[in-house]
Amino acid sequence: MPLFYSFFKSLVGKEVIVELKNDLCICGTLHSVDQYLNIKLTDITVPDPDKYPHMLSVKNCFIRGSVIRYVQLPADEVDTNLLQDATRKEASQGKQGQQQASAAS
Repeated sequence: MPLFYSFFKSLVGKEVIVELKNDLCICGTLHSVDQYLNIKLTDITVPDPDKYPHMLSVKNCFIRGSVIRYVQLPADEVDTNLLQDATRKEASQGKQGQQQASAAS
């Protein structure tokens, strides 16, 4: 299972802020995420409702992963040591797989 997918799955039910490539920020509760990092948010709000008045009537949304610039996470929910260890492990597994593939050819 890809690292970021499993990481985001662990944050389901938490409040996040998603910044889109068109500069729209959406705050909401992370409802679900898929392997493409598409995100579904519930109970959404926008920090600047005067700039985006059409978003006032929207309560839930689905965001395609390719249009996301940043996802701001609650700091107390992120275990940076665990994330760093998982990243190192994934990187070393990738190197081992490359070495095995080159040895087989």
